[in-house]
Amino acid sequence: MTDTVSKASSLGSTIRSLSRGWGWIVVLGIAEIVAGGIASMNLIAANFASVLFVGVAMFVAGILQMLHAFLTRGARGAISWQLGGVVYAAAGSIILYDPLLASLALSLAAGGLLIFAGLARLRAGFHMRPASGWQWVAAAGVLTVGVGAMLVATWPGISLWLLGAMLVVDLIFQGWGLIAFGISLKIRSSRLRSQVAAQ
Repeated sequence: MTDTVSKASSLGSTIRSLSRGWGWIVVLGIAEIVAGGIASMNLIAANFASVLFVGVAMFVAGILQMLHAFLTRGARGAISWQLGGVVYAAAGSIILYDPLLASLALSLAAGGLLIFAGLARLRAGFHMRPASGWQWVAAAGVLTVGVGAMLVATWPGISLWLLGAMLVVDLIFQGWGLIAFGISLKIRSSRLRSQVAAQ
């Protein structure tokens, strides 16, 4: 009981501190929408920026894994960490060396994964019968399979802008989400102030 009360108190204080910074959350959301708009002006450049980011992230992660393996040498699993780090760093290096090849591979992989995810969703929908709403889950699976099949069918031409388009959509939706969250915090903060003033 005490643990639940302390968790609720901690959550309340977190929400109060977030409410004070609602303006910054809205500004961050606007910045992400602007970044998405700028990226949408040149999807090919945004695509290569996405690929390079993935390459740098993989290379750095590989180096960190190798460092971890070196620091824990002699421990169980250290060799696995070392090999994993080498593979990650090598993959990151290949992406940085040839972003076009990486873009082609990642786009094809995205199409294949969407087909797989869509088939899994379709199967889950049919397994939900006769519960209400199973048709929506199945329909979402069909749509996902269709999108994945379209990506595979139009490959490699789609590869030059697909990841850029995904980045643009992600930035814009994330931006709108942050703006909505910031405004809801502002409204909540105003309500609390008016309730305190009324007491």
